[in-house]
Amino acid sequence: MESFKTIIGIPAPLPMINVDTDMIIPKQFLKTIKRSGLGKNLFHELRYDIQGNIKNDFVLNWDPYKTSKILIAGANFGCGSSREHAPWSLLDFGFKSIIAPSFADIFYNNCFKNGILPIKLDQQKVDILMNEAENKNDVSVDLENQKITYQNDKTIEFEIDAFRKKCLLEGLDDIGLTLQKNKKIDVHEEKIHSIQPWIV
Repeated sequence: MESFKTIIGIPAPLPMINVDTDMIIPKQFLKTIKRSGLGKNLFHELRYDIQGNIKNDFVLNWDPYKTSKILIAGANFGCGSSREHAPWSLLDFGFKSIIAPSFADIFYNNCFKNGILPIKLDQQKVDILMNEAENKNDVSVDLENQKITYQNDKTIEFEIDAFRKKCLLEGLDDIGLTLQKNKKIDVHEEKIHSIQPWIV
């Protein structure tokens, strides 16, 4: 997992509530276990018509939003089924952070495990950032200092669990965390083998 760096850019506004995981990545695209290649199908039914042509009325099909790294969303983002393909597709599209008033718990946890920073803010602050996005203004997300900057000098602070912050900054997923304990694991295995050599 890549370490999280400060993001600066024009966010994509998605002022919709209760965006579920099937809307994020429809069920027909869940056949793969690869994390790459899913970005093209992100919000598929909103981005494409029945013939597969790009719709002109969806925000992620417009410049500059189709290259945004920050998504400003409505309440209860990521509700529905627990599919991990949802954060995979968002990450593959290019999103590194999602800002919303609230998230579904499983989706929220899956974001951290896949290198995406989900930020919960009250609705008033989300509305401010939504307005910045709609006006195509740059916003920066600084995880190290836990602040969002807009209009050059205005800031919004956000809370995050210290352990999750450390994992994102150091690029540690569950496997990475386990590998940090490699030496202790090796010592334990040697000890067990000396006591119980019949165990292979």
